[in-house]
Amino acid sequence: MPETKAHFIDAIRERVGVTVVGQDVVVERMMIALLTGGHLLLLGVPGTAKTLLVNSVAKAVDLAFSRVQFTIDMLPSDILGSELLDQASGKFRTHKGPVFTNLLLADEINRAAPKVQSALLEAMQERKVTIGNETYSLPVPFLVIATQNPVEQAGTFELPEAQLDRFMLCHRLNYPEADQEEEVLRRQVNMGLKRVEGGAVPKSAFDMIGNEPVCSATDLIDAMEQVQKVHVSEVFLKHCVEFIRLTREHPAIELGCSPRASLSIIQAARARAYVKQRDYVIPEDLFELAEDVVLHRIRLSYEALAEGRRPGEVLQEMLGKLG
Repeated sequence: MPETKAHFIDAIRERVGVTVVGQDVVVERMMIALLTGGHLLLLGVPGTAKTLLVNSVAKAVDLAFSRVQFTIDMLPSDILGSELLDQASGKFRTHKGPVFTNLLLADEINRAAPKVQSALLEAMQERKVTIGNETYSLPVPFLVIATQNPVEQAGTFELPEAQLDRFMLCHRLNYPEADQEEEVLRRQVNMGLKRVEGGAVPKSAFDMIGNEPVCSATDLIDAMEQVQKVHVSEVFLKHCVEFIRLTREHPAIELGCSPRASLSIIQAARARAYVKQRDYVIPEDLFELAEDVVLHRIRLSYEALAEGRRPGEVLQEMLGKLG
């Protein structure tokens, strides 16, 4: 792989490693989202560094970045923008919301009401936003990285199927290993205080994020172009189609995947191949990405749930048929 390609990948990994311990797979998924412009949903309990990860990656690349903290009392206009009456001229002017950016962090997206969640549908699919009678194009590249708390927690609203389908990948974060958690504590012990205007507060990992980007927007665009040149064989295409059709035909699945899932596998596999310094996709890419592409798009039947079946178990059955 040429040095310029390796620089983009290694520079982001090195920057994230300054603030986040472990989570290599999550960083890889975030790089896949960046390289494809696909939206990413991070699912995990509070305290697993979801927001910290997104902030670290966002500041590593020279892109416009906005963060929206979703709450129950939010309105769609808080994200998209609105028309405001100018008292001086008596005319309406458009106030653009935080969605007009390159990378939008939708933090704890499932803590907002469904009406607010749905406000992102047009933006995520068409990269456009309608305010009043006018439609505005969003900056390019544009992608949403959203974090979500488990739906069993208080104050959360389950995302509807149409919203979930807009996310190319949905990755589930786990707790760190014991040695990784020790390193997190060790870093915190050595951070010290941050002094601000005569006061002081203990530093956190967010204070360790560098403000200077390590990659430019041009570097990202060049990498995105290279991803589109990664070779996808006819055999790989057929496996993708066969896999997605299995989700529609499996007796335990009530709602299978749409063709959007097939497209997501192809794009994500190309980006993963690029990250792994390959010019072609391999079956491993499909098997490694299957859970993140498929699980949030399928819904088990009532009978399967009553029998104690789990989506992950059904997914492994389908992957077994491909092998």
